Amino acid sequence: MKAELLYRSKNVLSDGAIVEMVIWKLPHPVAGSRHDYKYRLFYGYEGQRVVGYDNERGKGDHRHIKGHEEAYEFSTVDKLIADFLGDVHIRRQRGR
Repeated sequence: MKAELLYRSKNVLSDGAIVEMVIWKLPHPVAGSRHDYKYRLFYGYEGQRVVGYDNERGKGDHRHIKGHEEAYEFSTVDKLIADFLGDVHIRRQRGR
């Protein structure tokens, strides 16, 4: 099995904010993760990440919220997207 792109989207919102999600299904886990997905979810502005979720090789699943990095407990792709969009919603309510 080769890597399979499951989802890719990029939207630029009216205030210039970018919401981008890329999720791959892999033949085996990325080092540091226990599942077969590779993902990068981004919300922010050009040159400024406000919310980010990813599973960088060696670091495993984690998220970035306003410059703070913390572990993230991955369970499903649907939950990943819901958690990310929930954090984006909170940040948009509070402003940058």
